Amino acid sequence: MSHAELVWLAVGGAAQMLFAGRMLVQWIASERRGESIVPRSFWYMSLAAGAMMLAYAMWRRDPVFIVGQSAGLLVYARNVALLQRSGATSRPAAPSVPSVPFSLAERS
Repeated sequence: MSHAELVWLAVGGAAQMLFAGRMLVQWIASERRGESIVPRSFWYMSLAAGAMMLAYAMWRRDPVFIVGQSAGLLVYARNVALLQRSGATSRPAAPSVPSVPFSLAERS
């Protein structure tokens, strides 16, 4: 294996670790808050990992991988832009759904 291949494998591996790490960051933040949240660092890690994975996909010349990573990067970049505009540090992942009392559910 050439030096360049080793470097690109390291880039791809580091990107995968960033992707896995962002889920750990989200889980820890949610546990601390007692509700599902998506911290700002989740989106920055997503953007960095996505860019690294796109570079790796381009090096591999894999069009399916390139398209998939490009689409993800758009989502990550948009979320980072929205966070910067709002100045938010974290936000709930999804709105809470109110529970329906059992007696109301039986009536329908």
